[in-house]
Amino acid sequence: MPPTTTHAAAGGGLAALLVLADGRFPAGGHAHSGGAEAAVKAGRVTDVPSLEAFCRGRLHTAGLASAALAAAAACGADPLELDEAADARTPSLALRTAARRLGRQMTRAARAAWPSPELDALAAARPRGAHQPVVLGLACRAAGLGPLDAAYAAAYESVSGPATAVVRLLSLDPFGATAVLARLAPDLDDVATRAAQAGRRATDQGPDALPAPSAPLLDITAEQHAAWAVRLFAT
Repeated sequence: MPPTTTHAAAGGGLAALLVLADGRFPAGGHAHSGGAEAAVKAGRVTDVPSLEAFCRGRLHTAGLASAALAAAAACGADPLELDEAADARTPSLALRTAARRLGRQMTRAARAAWPSPELDALAAARPRGAHQPVVLGLACRAAGLGPLDAAYAAAYESVSGPATAVVRLLSLDPFGATAVLARLAPDLDDVATRAAQAGRRATDQGPDALPAPSAPLLDITAEQHAAWAVRLFAT
């Protein structure tokens, strides 16, 4: 079982976590498929089983990296150092650009919901946007949430976005897509727990303590997707 020693578990702001994880939170994620659109076009995602395989792979690679960055930011690690670490973990220019755009939008939404000097300082230091997971972690911190909460929010986002996108792209049964997310619950618990532990280590050891899993196919297809003349999603 994952640890429960977070502000939210102690009653400090579980409702805030629900707000952050809500797809209607105006952080811009609805416009991104997390690589699912390119996977659908390539024929790698065609149905519920292939969607589940795609989401599981994304969760344990890009999802783990994002969750650890968010957890470290929620712990109070230097957000500018974390932003540089996010750059180093994102080989694709298209994905780095998208992460900063999403971070800028997340900053606007978070500053409106939970005003914070730390969010203000990051916005001033990164006017074009910091990487979205870093901002998400600071938003959790501003909302009274802990590193495990931030890790869960980032990990869940890494799979809920693609699942929702594939419903639109393939007219997939939404009940089947929701069942995929339900079956991924043990994986989400595992990734969030590992990410929160890494985030805590990073406060003492620096960003090098964070995981850096690779997903080369996601990077390659992100560059290809960015060059498409017509696409439904930004990534």
